[in-house]
Amino acid sequence: MKMIMAVTPRDEAERVLRALVQAKYTATYAETRGGMLRQAQTTLFIAVAAQDLEEVLGILKENCRSEALIEQPEGEEGRPMPAKPRLGGAVVFVWDLERTETY
Repeated sequence: MKMIMAVTPRDEAERVLRALVQAKYTATYAETRGGMLRQAQTTLFIAVAAQDLEEVLGILKENCRSEALIEQPEGEEGRPMPAKPRLGGAVVFVWDLERTETY
């Protein structure tokens, strides 16, 4: 078994959850906030069989994209800040589950 933790923008999470359910996967989620911009996020926890890992990662990739750029405020002396952080997309962590229990 594998555990996937995907941190997604809140406005993309519903689309991701619908696609997971349509593909017969389930997820537990929590509303979270963090990152440099303190954006509202939804963190998904998805337990899957090892052979299903790539399919679920594909669903995440297809339904949660990083496309929008935001402008940074000007830095000192009126010069723009050097970075333009991306909004959207998911940050995904995967780890092995040694054991699961249901009570």
